Amino acid sequence: MKTLFLVLGMLLTLHGTMAQAADCACCTENHKAFDFWIGTWEVTGVNGTLVGTNTIRKEQDGCVLRENWTGATGQYTGTSLNFYNTQTAQWEQLWIDNSGSPLKLKGNRIANQMILSSEPFKQADGKEYRNRIIWTLNKDKTVRQLWEVLNDADTPVNTLFDGLYTKKE
Repeated sequence: MKTLFLVLGMLLTLHGTMAQAADCACCTENHKAFDFWIGTWEVTGVNGTLVGTNTIRKEQDGCVLRENWTGATGQYTGTSLNFYNTQTAQWEQLWIDNSGSPLKLKGNRIANQMILSSEPFKQADGKEYRNRIIWTLNKDKTVRQLWEVLNDADTPVNTLFDGLYTKKE
């Protein structure tokens, strides 16, 4: 009889553990790959001046990272939704700012960097380019965000943003 209770107890424990895992659809390591960006940040440019603040929070039971950006003057704002798409096995970002400009990116984390890129687009010169943004987790827990435009040979031709994120205390 003791053996029966022991087996039943183990089965109930196993079932409870499996139910918790099933209830947490976004608790995988892939879903946590961008968690280093979570927080409230002051962002400075390459010359050290404040360029804005950014708050990144987990929402929707941990399935979405929501970014809320405010430029240093308060006039430029933007929001992004970031999520790991299990169907494509990639991270995706949809950015929209208060001027109505959207940006769609996708990619993955490699080592200490999240690397997301846009689909190719044509410029007035008839050539194809794409946006690439790299978030690098530094050893001191700051995050560098580098946004570049790449040509069709994947060579950077323009830097649109280069900022250092430092967590607010």
